[in-house]
Amino acid sequence: MKREQPILRSNAWRAAMMQAKKVELLLLDVDGVLTDGTLFYGATEEVKAFNTLDGFGLRLLREAGIAVGIITARSSEAVSRRAKELKLEHVYTDCRNKKEAYVAILEQQGLLPEQTAYMGDDWLDLPVLMQVGCSFAPANAAAEVRRQVDYVTEKSGGHGAVREACELILESKDLLAELLKKYMQVP
Repeated sequence: MKREQPILRSNAWRAAMMQAKKVELLLLDVDGVLTDGTLFYGATEEVKAFNTLDGFGLRLLREAGIAVGIITARSSEAVSRRAKELKLEHVYTDCRNKKEAYVAILEQQGLLPEQTAYMGDDWLDLPVLMQVGCSFAPANAAAEVRRQVDYVTEKSGGHGAVREACELILESKDLLAELLKKYMQVP
C-alpha cells in the first residue's frame, strides 16, 4: 500500500510562489549556490563538487520550458563542464559585473525582470538579486543577502538549495505534480 502524504510547505514558500509564478528564466551563481563554496586546488586545476539533486531540478525546469543559466565571477574547467552537462542556455563566467551580464541576458531574450529569478549567496550577487522578479538565497548565504531575498531555501548551497528553488518555481506554475506523474509512469 502506497502512502500519499501531503508535502507541507512553509509560509515563506507560499509567499515566494507569488513572485515565482511569472519566472521564465532562472539564473544562478555557482560557488556557494551550485557548490558548497569550498574550492579544491590540484596541481593544475580547480576542483568543485556539484549535487545531482540540483542537476535534476534544473533538468525539470528545462522540461517545463524554463530557461536556466549561470552568472559567476570565477571561471574553471569544472564549471564549464558542468554547464555543458546541464545544457545551460546562458553561461557567463569570469564576470566581474553580474548586473551587466543580467541586463545583457534580459535584452537578448526580450524578458522583463519579473520573468526572471536569481539565486546568490554573497554580496556580489546583490545587484542582480535586487533586480529580478523572484530572488533566492541558500540557507548558508551571507546574512545581508538572506535579508534581501524573497525566499531562503532550507537547504544549503551545493546540498540541494537549487533543487528546492526549482521545485518552488514549478509548483507556482502548477507543473511540479504533472512532472512527478510523468516520472512515476512505468514504461
